[in-house]
Amino acid sequence: MNATKVDFLGPAYRRRFIALMLPVSILNFADRAVFSALAQTIKADMGLSDLQLGLLQGLVFALLYAAVGLPIGRLAERVSRTHIISVAATVWSLATAATGVAASFAQLVAARLLVGMGEAGFTPASASMIGDVTPRHRRSSMMALIMLGSPIGAFAGSLLAGQIAHAYGWRWAFYVFGALGVIAAAMLAAFLPEPPRGLADEDASAATQAPPLAEFLRTLAANRTLLWVIAGGSIAGFGMTSISQFLAVFLARTHHLDVRAAAAAFGSISGLALTIGLLIGSFGTDHLLRRDPRWPAWGAAAGLSLAPVIYFFAFRATSLNTAIVLLVAAGACMLVFYGPTSGMIQNLLPARMRASGAALYLMLYTVLGSGLGPVFVGGLSDRAGAAHYGPRYARDCPHGLPAPDAAPDIARACSEASASGMQTALSLAVLVLFVAALCFVTAAPGLRRRGEIFRPR
Repeated sequence: MNATKVDFLGPAYRRRFIALMLPVSILNFADRAVFSALAQTIKADMGLSDLQLGLLQGLVFALLYAAVGLPIGRLAERVSRTHIISVAATVWSLATAATGVAASFAQLVAARLLVGMGEAGFTPASASMIGDVTPRHRRSSMMALIMLGSPIGAFAGSLLAGQIAHAYGWRWAFYVFGALGVIAAAMLAAFLPEPPRGLADEDASAATQAPPLAEFLRTLAANRTLLWVIAGGSIAGFGMTSISQFLAVFLARTHHLDVRAAAAAFGSISGLALTIGLLIGSFGTDHLLRRDPRWPAWGAAAGLSLAPVIYFFAFRATSLNTAIVLLVAAGACMLVFYGPTSGMIQNLLPARMRASGAALYLMLYTVLGSGLGPVFVGGLSDRAGAAHYGPRYARDCPHGLPAPDAAPDIARACSEASASGMQTALSLAVLVLFVAALCFVTAAPGLRRRGEIFRPR
């Protein structure tokens, strides 16, 4: 299609943008949700510890994700972003399929490294494109529509993964989602033209070459508001990822669910919480932004302050239905920060630096959240479970699971210890959300000072 004949600011292009980007976004999150939903089954099948699960869902996934994020963001300032996203989606989809082939922890590590490398290409390029075709007062909302792939992917990925794993084994779930990702990548490359940079801002500087890295870093260092926003979002990612990667494990252990039931509960909780949090956080703060530019930061801080309190009761609920209601409420409050953070980063940078800003945020978010959060929870769960059980934990409960020939009372004690360990670890991990809220409160005054907000001349 001839891009010069496309009205990039018109509703037809925005509809096409959403129709083609949303499936890629869904699979971006679904591939992560599949592993989280099946983590307990993978653990039992391959004899993994909670720490190893945390490494696979956290640091291993985050290593290449963080390492290549900023270089990809810089590349997205110079070359076609639709091409970057389609190549990235192909890479992570093939790596997802490879996860199903893995026969050892080392092979799982290799597959998860490649999944992380591929998924690093999606957010910087997509956020940059949104900034080009969407007015500043609607960017959080537009980002939320694309990020609806997160709840849809979490729900569909978990639900389908549980059904596929129950019927055919956990490996087939990875094969199916890998194939779907390759198809979505091909559709995006074929039918979505690249928009001109800075179009929505009428930013003449966007037509020039992307600024060097040193200039981007100087711009970043001079904008304290932007630094606080990035810090708040990155720290919030620690709590969010800690919960998301181990929630299905927590449900399976604490409420004694099989793989299909745990995956369905995890998907339902994640899907509802993400949808509510994204929509309220993005559309709500975009609406209030017209009254006071500090609302995106205030909204994020409010949600992050409420979430740990609700999680405290959710993790201790004895009824599954009560736990699900509280987990949805807590997750929705926590996710209020997600859309406004992306919108603030786009509004606080010129057009030719937006992909780099999104990539830097993504890198820090990944290192703190995806990298350290699950490792913290997995390691602490192992230790807390051992402390709950006593000195014979490693012998009686290898990898947190009762030995095959364990007596019924030993098996029951092992199950209680592993559930208690996970509850303790998650309860401590969410406390970091208070720190993230403080960062957003600190950023709020700068959003009102026009001198700290980039506005094209």
